[in-house]
Amino acid sequence: MTLHDIPLRTLTGEPTSLADYSGKVVLLVNVASKCGLTPQYAGLVKLQNEYADRGFTVLGVPCNQFAGQEPGSAEEIQTFCSTTYGVSFPLLEKTEVNGDGRHPLYVELARLADADGEAGDIQWNFEKFLISPAGEPVARLRPRVEPESPELVTAIESLLPA
Repeated sequence: MTLHDIPLRTLTGEPTSLADYSGKVVLLVNVASKCGLTPQYAGLVKLQNEYADRGFTVLGVPCNQFAGQEPGSAEEIQTFCSTTYGVSFPLLEKTEVNGDGRHPLYVELARLADADGEAGDIQWNFEKFLISPAGEPVARLRPRVEPESPELVTAIESLLPA
């Protein structure tokens, strides 16, 4: 099984999978509306706007596992994201990223090590996974890595066509 084969659901409950993004570079981020890192949405929107026409998308995954910082309904999450930050990139349904209820997507992603060689549990909201156009996870960036950091921008650009 590849990441493309794992069933997912959109924020509105429609079936989807990473196969729908085949051929694109995907930045998958577990997000939350009431977190100290929530302003990272602004940088994610900038990345989406800058690179979407080159085959890139951000994919937001709301998660309420970290101090209950994503308590809202799907409608509340969508409204917050669009009105507060102008989010136009796709959002998935609220998902568990750690523990016994960990979604199969995050079972796979948690195996990927970060730049320090650390794999395992998702540390907090806004942990980022860069996925190649072939659907392979290629980079894991911890929550405090800003979306516009040179480290992330360079990694994205290395996967995009010129």
